[in-house]
Amino acid sequence: MDYKKAGVDIEAGYKAVELMKTHISKTMRPEVLTGIGGFSGAFSMNSFKNMEEPVLVSGTDGVGTKLKLAFLLDKHDTIGIDCVAMCVNDIACAGGEPLFFLDYIACGKNEPEKIATIVSGVAQGCIQAGAALIGGETAEMPGFYPVDEYDLAGFAVGVVDKKELITGAELNGTETIIGIASSGIHSNGYSLVRKVFNMNVDALNTYYESLSDTLGNTLLVPTKIYVKALKSLKEGGVKVKACSHITGGGFYENIPRMLNDNVRAVIKKNSYDIPPIFNMLRVDGDIAENIMYNTYNMGIGMMIAVDSDKTDEAIRLIEAAGEKAYVVGEVIKGEKGVDVIA
Repeated sequence: MDYKKAGVDIEAGYKAVELMKTHISKTMRPEVLTGIGGFSGAFSMNSFKNMEEPVLVSGTDGVGTKLKLAFLLDKHDTIGIDCVAMCVNDIACAGGEPLFFLDYIACGKNEPEKIATIVSGVAQGCIQAGAALIGGETAEMPGFYPVDEYDLAGFAVGVVDKKELITGAELNGTETIIGIASSGIHSNGYSLVRKVFNMNVDALNTYYESLSDTLGNTLLVPTKIYVKALKSLKEGGVKVKACSHITGGGFYENIPRMLNDNVRAVIKKNSYDIPPIFNMLRVDGDIAENIMYNTYNMGIGMMIAVDSDKTDEAIRLIEAAGEKAYVVGEVIKGEKGVDVIA
């Protein structure tokens, strides 16, 4: 008896690391001091020593049951982008610059090529975020996960000068709320998605004119990474006074998190284009509209509040960074909360 006969293939682990090195190398930043394969990742602090009061900000998250679609369609090259996005968008939401990322993959059987494909997506997400992929772990856990399944989670660290933290504390009820478009459902609410749509290969490979793609491809579109858009605003001199990453809990849970106790957000739901997948989900699942807004991003992945006289410049900078932006509402004085109106 040996470890391989018990279900853990150490040699496969070595091969997986070798295959992923090419992808990881593309994410490197000059601050990275260690190579892949060590026991930890080291990152120099020299690049932000000139900040008045540097503050580390962090985020950790997984992909959730969206992974089930990747398993069914045997498509693993973009799910890593979702993992990175869920972590770095939270850092950007606080005004931070993501510095580095670590991933954790737990699987029933280590198939080196599949693991390397997953990591290629993680690396692509890191490139989009400007973060270095400095380490991670692949755990082969036979008997715990089915041989063809895995879980994926990550952890990111960023930095921001304390004076540039986005907290919402300065909101006074005179601001415009700008929504930055999502790419679709992103990485939340898939337990409900999987109840509404048939989760078989034929159904997922069905093409819909309304989606301009198959259902499966539409559901697997990776989460938008908003780091460059937020960085563009900072570099362009537009102060973001509050920011909300619209994840699980939709508008009703996430928007109040960016407010202080003296202001309220008013969002006009007809002020932007809602991707057709949301209407398809609502109709096919007979889901009440308020539940949709309390579960999904509904086409807006990030919301920011800026002074009203900065609205046009903010939209220009966001769109120059490659994203679509809309004026979706306003901040008013009142009890903390959000109203979603027609």
